[in-house]
Amino acid sequence: MDVRWKGRVWEWRGPAPYHFVSVKAVDAERIRDVASAVTYGWGMIPVEARIGATTFTTSLWPKDGVYVLPLKDVVRRAERIDLGDEVDVRIHIDL
Repeated sequence: MDVRWKGRVWEWRGPAPYHFVSVKAVDAERIRDVASAVTYGWGMIPVEARIGATTFTTSLWPKDGVYVLPLKDVVRRAERIDLGDEVDVRIHIDL
């Protein structure tokens, strides 16, 4: 399954800061339909993601009824992504 959306980068300030892009609600519904077949626990869904020229593996995290895509520091540096930037995200979920 392939999903593409644009979203703003936001930060969660916990014990260690993380940067995320939230999946659009309509796309989260599509992902939820296949979640039980692909999750490895706690609702986490492994994906291959692409932003700009950078491809990386990570997992979607369930949050507030949608999913969020964590952005690794190496990806943010490579693509010069800052907090609040709008990014074009592509993900692939292996079914």
